[in-house]
Amino acid sequence: MNMSSEPTSIMRPRSTPERRTNGRFPLREEASYRIILSKLPPVSGVGETLNMGSGGILFTTREKLPVGRTIEVAVNWPAKLGGTCPLKFVAVGRVVRSEDTQAAVRIQRYEFRTRGVRAAAEPGQPQPLQASRCTPSGENAGRQTDTYSAPSAPGEL
Repeated sequence: MNMSSEPTSIMRPRSTPERRTNGRFPLREEASYRIILSKLPPVSGVGETLNMGSGGILFTTREKLPVGRTIEVAVNWPAKLGGTCPLKFVAVGRVVRSEDTQAAVRIQRYEFRTRGVRAAAEPGQPQPLQASRCTPSGENAGRQTDTYSAPSAPGEL
């Protein structure tokens, strides 16, 4: 995990003004992505976040993604729910910029979900993914949960 409290900006030519109203923060975590709501052949892959903010996310890709398409990006979140439950940040938005090895997405909505954890595997075998058994405290104690949603409003994350 690599987080800093200082906003970052992408290097842009001097003639291009910064259009973002919210800052972005450097965050290097594994991310998976997939184009959704499309009649075209599926496009998906795995990359790494470069920076995130309440309005968008920049991440690496293995190919140039189609600008304007709706995409789902899932990021392994560095913090744990209750200090023990691994989370992932899942955002849906539009690809607003894409190059051969990275893409920028404007977030339209997002939620936090619990994520599975890797179990020990036999040598030479892939690690199996197990469902996470995270439960909140209080009135929902004892009930398994898998989604924690948050509204996506400008300036909130």
